[in-house]
Amino acid sequence: MADSITETELERIYDDTITELYGYASRRCGGRRELAEDVTQEVWMRALRHWRMHGAPDNPIGWLTTVARNLIVSHFRKREGVPLDLMSAAEVLAAVDANAVSDSEEVASLVGHALARIPDAEARLLETFHYDRLKMSQLAEVYGISERAVEGRLRRARERLRRELEITLKTDRGLA
Repeated sequence: MADSITETELERIYDDTITELYGYASRRCGGRRELAEDVTQEVWMRALRHWRMHGAPDNPIGWLTTVARNLIVSHFRKREGVPLDLMSAAEVLAAVDANAVSDSEEVASLVGHALARIPDAEARLLETFHYDRLKMSQLAEVYGISERAVEGRLRRARERLRRELEITLKTDRGLA
């Protein structure tokens, strides 16, 4: 990381990353445009403050998406009550599998809330697989493990997500 950054360099990084950052936030906010815009803006405000003092990181988009993820997780952890119809954990998981989380604010909120409550490593794996649509071979390369190991981790992470969805649904319906 360099000690300082020029305005020209900041502008170049912004131009190179803003679309990818907004897409990242939008997918994880369930297509809630206002929330995705707020997250993207807050991430860049933090980047400007931090990078002007400390310089840009070697991987700016990695830094930006990490901050975005943390803001989104924080948002869903603080959010009280997730509005729900009569939906089951299986229906929500089916929406995740069908890449349809963004189709419903209700589903996106529920999934975001549940992801915020499971271990970070499992949440990141699920997000990378379902939101970023990486294949097993790509995940194996990213994580430095075999495809079979990725499958096992995904299975365990999905089970934990399912349990968390069930707990959330029961709690919100007053059944717990």
